[in-house]
Amino acid sequence: MSDLPRHIEIHEEGPREGFQFERGIYPLDQRVRLVDMLAETGLRQIQVASFVSRTRVPQMADAEQWFARLRPRSGVRYTGLWLSEAGFTRAQATPGISLLGTLYFYASDAFSRQNNGIGAAEMAEQQRQWIARYRQAGLAIEAAYLMTAFGCNLQGRIESADALRQAEDIIELCRQEGLVLPALYLADTVGWAVPASVERLVGALRERHPQLRIGLHLHDTRGSGLANVYAALRLGVDLYDASVAGLGGCPFAGHASGSAGNICTEDLVFMAHEMGIETGVDLPALLEAAREAERIIGHPLAGRVMHAGLLRS
Repeated sequence: MSDLPRHIEIHEEGPREGFQFERGIYPLDQRVRLVDMLAETGLRQIQVASFVSRTRVPQMADAEQWFARLRPRSGVRYTGLWLSEAGFTRAQATPGISLLGTLYFYASDAFSRQNNGIGAAEMAEQQRQWIARYRQAGLAIEAAYLMTAFGCNLQGRIESADALRQAEDIIELCRQEGLVLPALYLADTVGWAVPASVERLVGALRERHPQLRIGLHLHDTRGSGLANVYAALRLGVDLYDASVAGLGGCPFAGHASGSAGNICTEDLVFMAHEMGIETGVDLPALLEAAREAERIIGHPLAGRVMHAGLLRS
């Protein structure tokens, strides 16, 4: 247990993850209110919206207006997601957004083809072009994601040795481009990870690259989300994506209706605090935001602590 971090950094993805995944299109003022509430909790990074096809993902068609309506809070980065040059151009023209230089790679070729229309190898090669675009825009590379690092519903299980090789390829590509990668996220995009596979992959990466910061983007599709966090905490991982109230999923992942999405932010914060790990987050304020998210969505959400309440001493 000696590798437990004293503090973890949590990046909130609920607004983008949740409202993109839900079939309905919710009023803009409600979405704005949720982001403003999250900004008051101590979270330092909130992914608000995605700049993607308005036809394929109409829930995100008004991303620019969403950012324009926010009440910016000092010290909070309001970020967005894009996967194409057109999306990046839209994001660049959006006031109030914090632009992050992020690279995306895929362990599953089948998932890459479904999500992007190209295979994993071609997607990886395109990241060189993204490095050039980001440099031209004056953006530093902040992180790379290895999507479907543990498996996917289309291709099946990704063996740890295969994911490790692909992680090594990402590090090498960055080296060739003159970059030292600040953080590498292992993304369990559709919920195939279990604690043992997290331990194998994270442990192997830490052994080979002890200076590399590792992040996890975990989904709770099969109920192992926080167990996977615990396994990663024991290995010193201090960077996590999470989603308030457990909002979201992946609209192209082949989830069954109603299946869980990203790990729940307030459940993660609760577990960390009970373990003596600091988060910088006001948990009661976060629980209010989670309950507001459930009121907006209009059906029960996956968060546990928001329903059970905090422990009483």
